[in-house]
Amino acid sequence: MTDARPFDTILRNGRYFDGTGAPAPIRDVGIRDGRVAAVSAAPLDETGCPRVIDATDRWVLPGMVDIHTHYDVEVLRGPGLTESLRHGVTTILLGSCSLSTVHVDPVDAGDLFGRVEAIPRRHVIDHLTAARQSADWSSASDYVDALERLALGPNLAAFVGHSDLRTATMGLDRATRPEVRPSAAEQAQMEQWLTEALDAGFVGMSAQQLLFDKLDGDRCRSRTLPSTYAKGREMRRLRKVLRERGRVIQAGPDASHPHTILLQALASIGGPRRKPLKTSLLSAADIKAIPFVIHLMRGLAGTVNRLDADFRWQHLPVPFEVYADGIDLVIFEEFGSGAQALHLSEKLARDELMRDPAYRTRFRKDYESKYGPRVWHRDFFDAEIVACPDASVIGKSFGQVGVERGGAHPVDAFLDLVLEHGTDIRWRTTISGHRPKVLRKIAQEKGVQMGFSDAGAHLRNMAFYNFGLRLLKHVRDAERAGQPFLTAEQAVHRLTGELAEWYDLDAGRIREGDRADLMVLDPERLDSSLEDYHEAPAPEYGGLARMVNRNDATVAAVFVGGEPVFLDGEPTELVGRRRTGVFLRAGQANPVAAETLAQTAEAQAPNAWVEVTPPSTAISAPLM
Repeated sequence: MTDARPFDTILRNGRYFDGTGAPAPIRDVGIRDGRVAAVSAAPLDETGCPRVIDATDRWVLPGMVDIHTHYDVEVLRGPGLTESLRHGVTTILLGSCSLSTVHVDPVDAGDLFGRVEAIPRRHVIDHLTAARQSADWSSASDYVDALERLALGPNLAAFVGHSDLRTATMGLDRATRPEVRPSAAEQAQMEQWLTEALDAGFVGMSAQQLLFDKLDGDRCRSRTLPSTYAKGREMRRLRKVLRERGRVIQAGPDASHPHTILLQALASIGGPRRKPLKTSLLSAADIKAIPFVIHLMRGLAGTVNRLDADFRWQHLPVPFEVYADGIDLVIFEEFGSGAQALHLSEKLARDELMRDPAYRTRFRKDYESKYGPRVWHRDFFDAEIVACPDASVIGKSFGQVGVERGGAHPVDAFLDLVLEHGTDIRWRTTISGHRPKVLRKIAQEKGVQMGFSDAGAHLRNMAFYNFGLRLLKHVRDAERAGQPFLTAEQAVHRLTGELAEWYDLDAGRIREGDRADLMVLDPERLDSSLEDYHEAPAPEYGGLARMVNRNDATVAAVFVGGEPVFLDGEPTELVGRRRTGVFLRAGQANPVAAETLAQTAEAQAPNAWVEVTPPSTAISAPLM
């Protein structure tokens, strides 16, 4: 029977993307009771509808899915998560890189998150302490209940972190000693907690092998994350739980030991007696320091998926540009002298070290070593100073400054300026994603997922909250230049429905019956404003100046659960005051879409390159 009630909202005459990659025609979309109630080629009846938005010449598309964030701490104090909502991200995954706040106590959480994710440790401790005092939890199910008592802006889904499990089971000290293995009881406890998390709807478990992620605090300072100490037997048993349940392992391999990448990929392969293990690996990146590696990554995904794996790389589809205040940047953790400086939390001790001639000799040796896998290109000529009390150095690289100061070594020029100005000297460099043609090729790969924004972390170092909009800009610019690499429909699918389907979440589509998590976008404002960075105070972190993106004219409206959360670039009165998002439980996707999703998956095989057809023949409406 047709529902005769008025719609709560009508989006009129917009170009409608359903999130499956299907052609995007002009349609009216009606929302009622938090769901898409109608999609119509004919005008919908506006009688009694309190909100009608004219979407003429605009795109109506599903809210984007961000599969890699570190909002675990921020959500406890600022559950609106406005920095993602404003860019049309309506579903967010917590618990990346082995880090979550499900089981650890506040002090351990401070040590785990503080240095690795550049979130001030004291705030981690304070936020988690306050949250546990108001709504303590002792299980994954309790944690979900606690989240859903918050005024969530976007929807949440989550991994449970392996470092979280290991720390809560073994204690932080034992969990970060290479000679210690979990006892049989401790191993059983981790497996039980993982099972409970999956029962509560978590998408899987995140793990970490990357060795330059270091602990904060004083007890175990500068040890690597607990997950990095796990040996084969421990991981095999945890992976078995995930494999049997069809859930995901998100992993960060040790880039200094490339064989760990191969082992992770091989572990994804199924067989006659076991299912494939859904594996999401960090990350497919066109790294300046080792430019050939991206081709090996692409080939690896295709190979193992042909062997019955279910393997994906995570990929940030924009240049990976980072900023630093002085020496405070995680890339310095990957070599000995850099980690030695960051180990010292007191400025006086750090300054004394940087003045030491022997230390400078070690730093120069590390800097000049260009062999072996690494993330940072280690080139201070490719590091631009963007702010400094000494205006004469702004706009120059550290290498240039060294040349101008009598031919000083770039390392000495860098250390001298840091000693002189501390964190008041701010600089930037691009680590990866610097070649547009390669970015286009990676974006086409079916063994790659769009993600890895790190939203909520590295507050002073980077801002990729609008990465999805920037991919759409890249797609549209290429189409206009006559060099299409994805259609707009395919790009939207990659950012929405494809991700929701793989993680088995009720998100990423806007067809009749689907959740009304969607956005209205002005394609004419997919412009250079998306590439600019700004700073805004973060009230969740004591007003810390945080790097953000501000392209408010691009996104005209954002809805979560049918409720408007952003209109004309401004959060509505609902954000942070009333819950609009929910915790999305894996395995409870909307059955309305099941048949269409199966057809889409069959048509887009996971190992194949996307076949690109020029938009003029592939879609039913022109690019706006």
